[in-house]
Amino acid sequence: MSLSTHLDIPRDGQASVSRPIRSAAPPPRLLHSLGDENKSVLSLMANADHIFTGGQGQDISVWDRHTFTHKTSLRGHTGSILALELAEEKCWLFSASGGSSRDSTVRVWSTVTFLPVYILNPYLETGAGDLFSLAWNPAMQIIYIGCQNTSLQWQGFCKLLLDRRAEEQCGSGTSTPTRKVHKFFDSYPQYTHRPADLQANNFSISPSTSQGAFVGANSLINIPATNVIDSAHFGYIYCMALLPSTREGTGHLAQKPGQSYYLVTGSGDETVKIWRCSPSGLKMMHSFDCQHGAVLSIVASGETIYAGCQDGHVKVLDFETRTLVRSIIVQENVDVLSLSIMQSDLYTCSANGHIHRWSSSFDCTASWPAHDGIVLSSVVSCSSDRKSFCLITGANDGFVKVWAIIPKVENNISQIREVSTLISDSDTIQGDTMTYALSKFVSIPSVSGDPSHREDCRQAAIWLKKGLDQLGAQSTLLPTHEAGSPLVLGTFCGTQGKHPKPRILFYGHYDVIPAPPEGWDTDPFIVSGRNGYLYGRGVTDDKGPIMAVACAAAELLQNRALGVDLVFLIEGEEETGSTGFVDAIKKHKHLIGNIDAILLSNSTWISEHHPCITYGLRGVVHSTVEIASGVPDLHSGVEGGAAPEPMFDMIRLLATLMGGEGKVAIPDFYNRVRHQTEAEKQLYDVLSNVTQRPGSVLSSRWSEPSLTIHNIDVSGPKNSTVIPGKVTAKVSLRIVPDQDLGTIAQSLVDHLKGSFDKFRSPNQLSVSIDRTADWWLGNLDGPWFKALNAAVYDEWNVEPLLIREGGSIPSIPYLEKEFGCPALHLPLGQSTDQAHLPNERISLNNLSRGKSVIKRFLSIATNLHAPPE
Repeated sequence: MSLSTHLDIPRDGQASVSRPIRSAAPPPRLLHSLGDENKSVLSLMANADHIFTGGQGQDISVWDRHTFTHKTSLRGHTGSILALELAEEKCWLFSASGGSSRDSTVRVWSTVTFLPVYILNPYLETGAGDLFSLAWNPAMQIIYIGCQNTSLQWQGFCKLLLDRRAEEQCGSGTSTPTRKVHKFFDSYPQYTHRPADLQANNFSISPSTSQGAFVGANSLINIPATNVIDSAHFGYIYCMALLPSTREGTGHLAQKPGQSYYLVTGSGDETVKIWRCSPSGLKMMHSFDCQHGAVLSIVASGETIYAGCQDGHVKVLDFETRTLVRSIIVQENVDVLSLSIMQSDLYTCSANGHIHRWSSSFDCTASWPAHDGIVLSSVVSCSSDRKSFCLITGANDGFVKVWAIIPKVENNISQIREVSTLISDSDTIQGDTMTYALSKFVSIPSVSGDPSHREDCRQAAIWLKKGLDQLGAQSTLLPTHEAGSPLVLGTFCGTQGKHPKPRILFYGHYDVIPAPPEGWDTDPFIVSGRNGYLYGRGVTDDKGPIMAVACAAAELLQNRALGVDLVFLIEGEEETGSTGFVDAIKKHKHLIGNIDAILLSNSTWISEHHPCITYGLRGVVHSTVEIASGVPDLHSGVEGGAAPEPMFDMIRLLATLMGGEGKVAIPDFYNRVRHQTEAEKQLYDVLSNVTQRPGSVLSSRWSEPSLTIHNIDVSGPKNSTVIPGKVTAKVSLRIVPDQDLGTIAQSLVDHLKGSFDKFRSPNQLSVSIDRTADWWLGNLDGPWFKALNAAVYDEWNVEPLLIREGGSIPSIPYLEKEFGCPALHLPLGQSTDQAHLPNERISLNNLSRGKSVIKRFLSIATNLHAPPE
């Protein structure tokens, strides 16, 4: 049976109801067309010198890549060539067959002599059906085969496995492999009354036998039952890929000792499965349910798996977190039959003959009609000098087309590959490890508030995870919510001493706010150094502090001086409300383990030159107030004065929130506000002398509650002739110790509804609490605070200023309650660091000495006993 029959692909391919995509860039240049119009090109493979094509015919065509001429044909199969795979280090080409013939074999060819090397008979031989997919594991020297009968099969080619196979054959008393007798194909004429056996010789000998199609008996291999997983899927196994990928263009890295490999398989059962590879076989690790038709194509790059589906979707899957990252709709209801990767560009090949190119942020950057038929196969290849690259595609129009492509290495992709040089090259080439790593980290534009940067956020998490690994941590990614940015969890394990090791959790965030170029003197995502400062988005909030703490732990670990377990918990949506953070912590708390103290560095000093410790944060209640008339917008010249306007109601309602002298008018709002102690008054006096600001101003910003009306928005065109039918306002409350978060939030809702009822307005009011964060106040008398205070003093030779912040960090009070331990806040940056503003910066001196403070703190903490439970 042919591949096109299995997939039930309409030849016209015009099933999409999507709007035409307007290409943002011209398509690649067509270099050459090859082929025979009478043969569908079902499979493709290429190396630096040759292009190999397999189709509905029985032969594999070999084309010279330099002259684009037909060089030879590899003959031996008697069925369609459904899959091709290269083992470049062995100079081998694998081919898999199927179709209406009885040829369910995998053949191995030399890419130098073009002679056959091995023939593999799958377990059950023709019972395995068509062999749809192949994947080569160069580290383990194993070929994997995806079969029509839903089985996964494999065969090893290392010397040990081949020697074992030879011994088994000798032990069975035969020098050639045996297969099961087929009651039809191995039968004799009925009049002979002889039972079927292997000597019946009913095979028709093709002309290929004279060209070396048959190999020696010792090169015939039967895959044993031990190398089979039956019912690996509940459908045909159409495609597979190795992870990490070894394909050209996928960012494959050199093989490393101890490297783990995974096989990714896609099937007609609409699932993608991940299998851990070992010399002894495969073990399933995870299954993704794609839910958009059969999975027809797969490609992997880095930690990302792309799965092309039958209905025109490409599922973007994250290997580390086992989550769906994105669903790309290429063209609705048009099968995606082949995928290829070139650096940051994804190429999707569809059943209507079109190819689309997608950027790393999943924007379509090009679309063109590549073939007059169904594009069935594609591969990326490079020249022997690695100076030129091409995309090679094949279709059922009989043509192979070669397209010139130019790699576009975007920052967020390149950082993942360059993480391998984080330590080894940094000291000699790029300065110290910390600043070099920070420059790479900042160059990934992980803007959580912009959907177009969602993939950048994920890539930042992957980069950080790998960076922590290289610095000595044991790291992983934890999913948060669907399409959310993952948490990075990494642990630097200290040396075990006489007492149980303290476990300290460091919290931070790798996401940043947008950085419009207006106001910046340099590119915000390229770190630049000027006059002792590093400039770039995130250098002080919060990527710089993250790298300082990571490098502090790495240096202690390298010197065998780390006596605590330092657990990194870095989120990717702090700037947008930490969506899914709480649920993710509860779900994965067992992976985090017990925690004795929490450390963060997510703010700045109160001045330029005096180090600080932050010991308090206000809480916040964010709400939305909406008043609607229930009718469409009206013309003020027609209905003005006759209709009760929602805007008037909104103005009156918001006015009820504030009383005289700028006090919040919500009943009982101030009842539980903690009164200022004499010790706090003395702190404010000290800070007033440092900042040259009245202590009352600092107190109102830090330890007194407040209310803010952020904006008022209206429906309609927003011009001066329209009465808006709906008016919306954003209102927030900042709360302090000892106000109760839930009580204050409910009081706001009750006050607004009660006040509105008094208006007796026909309009409708709705009030929602969008998100909240509790206040936080550190324990200045606890042993952990004293340890941090001592570390700052030892480094700077001055007592740190004790400050509070008027803002909120939702995760801190939550983590304190969840893990039942104190939190500590050590700001590293200066008051002029411009966090969230153009020209954000951090002092190199602060960054370096901040790292030293962390090292001192961790050393002191080694001798602290965890508080009793």
